Amino acid sequence: MATKIFTDAELEQLQHEAVRRLRYGFELDRRDFFKLMGGGLLVCLSWRAVTAQETREPVPRGGDDEPAALAAWLHVNEKGLVTVYTGKAELGQNIRTSLTQQVAEELHVPLSSIQLVMADTELTPYDRGTFGSRTTPYMGPQLRKAAAAARVVLIQMAAERWKADAGKLVASGGKVLDPQSKRSISYGELTKGQEFVKDIPADVPLASPNDWKIAGTPVPKLDARDFVTGRHKYTSDMTRPNLQYGKVLRPRAFHATLASLETADAQKIAGATVVRDGNFVGVVAPSVEVASRAVDALHAEWNAPKQISDRELYSYLRNSVGSEEDEGEQPSHRVGSINDGLAASTKTLAQTYTVAYIAHVPLEPRAAVAEWSADTLTVWTGTQRPFAVQEELAETFHLPIEKVRVIVPDTGSAYGGKHTGDAAVEAARLAKAAGRPVKLVWTREEEFTWAYFRPAGVIDAKAGVRADGTILTWEFDNYNSGPAGIRTPYNVPNQRIEFHPADSPLRQGSYRALAATANFFARESFMDELAHAMAMDPLELRLKNTTDARLRAVLETAAKNFGWGKEKSSPRRGFGIAAGTEKGSYVGTCVEVAIEGENVAIKRVVEAFECGAVVNPNGLQNQINGAIVQGMGGALFEAIHFDNGIILNPHLAQYRVPRFKDVPQIEIEVLDRKDLPPAGAGETPILGISPATANAIFAATGVRLRAMPLVPNGLKSSS
Repeated sequence: MATKIFTDAELEQLQHEAVRRLRYGFELDRRDFFKLMGGGLLVCLSWRAVTAQETREPVPRGGDDEPAALAAWLHVNEKGLVTVYTGKAELGQNIRTSLTQQVAEELHVPLSSIQLVMADTELTPYDRGTFGSRTTPYMGPQLRKAAAAARVVLIQMAAERWKADAGKLVASGGKVLDPQSKRSISYGELTKGQEFVKDIPADVPLASPNDWKIAGTPVPKLDARDFVTGRHKYTSDMTRPNLQYGKVLRPRAFHATLASLETADAQKIAGATVVRDGNFVGVVAPSVEVASRAVDALHAEWNAPKQISDRELYSYLRNSVGSEEDEGEQPSHRVGSINDGLAASTKTLAQTYTVAYIAHVPLEPRAAVAEWSADTLTVWTGTQRPFAVQEELAETFHLPIEKVRVIVPDTGSAYGGKHTGDAAVEAARLAKAAGRPVKLVWTREEEFTWAYFRPAGVIDAKAGVRADGTILTWEFDNYNSGPAGIRTPYNVPNQRIEFHPADSPLRQGSYRALAATANFFARESFMDELAHAMAMDPLELRLKNTTDARLRAVLETAAKNFGWGKEKSSPRRGFGIAAGTEKGSYVGTCVEVAIEGENVAIKRVVEAFECGAVVNPNGLQNQINGAIVQGMGGALFEAIHFDNGIILNPHLAQYRVPRFKDVPQIEIEVLDRKDLPPAGAGETPILGISPATANAIFAATGVRLRAMPLVPNGLKSSS
């Protein structure tokens, strides 16, 4: 069977949509079944005046194509307040600020006059989700076009009112001005709160980054005070009239089925109601404490199949790939002839790398508030994909899609870990049984156990090199962890790169940068091994094998700022380097490690990063710093341990994440390329830290560590 060739966008979507939902096996009463709407899409809409977001007409779903109607994206009320609508979710990455900057730039209004309505399936245009570093390169331009189109319409409205030449009028500060007559009129006076009736032209001109006055500046987080004072309400802070609290009885192991349930003790607890539906068992109560006591009072017997442990993981993944026919539909990249390249090579090298499952550890665990009104369901929950969760709820409860509304309050991080509606489904089922709104908040142990993980993987790398260091062949096989970032950025004439899906023993899915964390670790570690095998400097080998000017720029900048080559590694200090490109941005990372007995500490990180034109330098610096620190955890010590369907380290006391004492000196240089469109920056900065650290450890000790995490129990046990 011929191997299918996937585009980068298709590779990205494969992993984002591969997350398995939790299965509950609900057995809903027949009266709860509503016929699913299976007809066509709504393609026409009559827009009306909007005075508050609660009265806005639902935006029609249009698949992946953004609505052309200007009113779907932007509204100006009679006071000049600009409301912008986007399906993207704010998860701590500060896009509420950066998107507002871009709208202000094109609409010529102050930041203070703009409010964003985000991630509300009833009010905002359909959006596939907040993932893949897509907000800045895709949603940013969309909102800029909407704002620029609105500005043109407002100028034309003023010109018609004044019977003036629109080409001689200017927009500034939320007003249209006539420099000749000195007249001015506010946007609010022009619109009188009415909807825009124009479509967004495909060719609406946008301001050049070189001319930006608001975008491109380090605007502080717009609502920072609300977060630091506690005024902001996360999902777990929300209240509703007559609110009840829910808890779910969890199986003792994955893939377990309920054999028996004794509820008598739980039902004796005042105020507690036990809900059973198939394998789903939960409790609704007037407080979290009562709900917790009632769940603890339930006595259940579970049947669970025998399952593997993490000790067998990597052999299991390699041996559980699909059939050859199945693999024909998986991502593959082939150029040139491997055999010809090997014949011309002076030296060949082959190595294997492994990557453990790790958890997302979001600051805010999964939470949801669900409220039914007759046959209509509203859920507030922290998710990256509100429209996907809307579909999940509609499917689960057999509702027409328009009967389900999902609202995402600004959420306390996700890192790719909140694509599904687990808590939303659970809260909705409990609320349906209770006949009252229900809030359900996962514990940290539930988050560690029942959320999905970054995929584990096995990666085989093999290369052939000419005597001068020119890489002639490149073979790269990834088992299970994923295809993101799998291609090499280096100039290699003969390549075979393949992703092999495996039968994962744990629930797995997206993580910050997807599988690029695994593929960068293996590739850049292997590049270091090639350099040492050829007695070449690791920086020299990389530069020799790339003509990509952007990759060379981040490599050379990071190396220069780090002082690469000025000091040699020693048994107590090691220096490592790594680089690459992903999602349109480029990263170069240098790391210094200190070796003290069996302990390895990262002492200094220098990173050069380039993502085209920078929208908010302050926000970007925060993203890069956060990515580096988070990446240190996966590099050094983070790993999920499991045995026979049970997570063995489901608490932060057992699962090591970076702490303040671990944070090294971090130096960042951003290459602001105003000649290039902005690219996403939430993921790529995490990619260099793991391989650069591994390479630094080798430079100091001569010990090559090919398993991530590198030193979960110290250097000796890892070597």
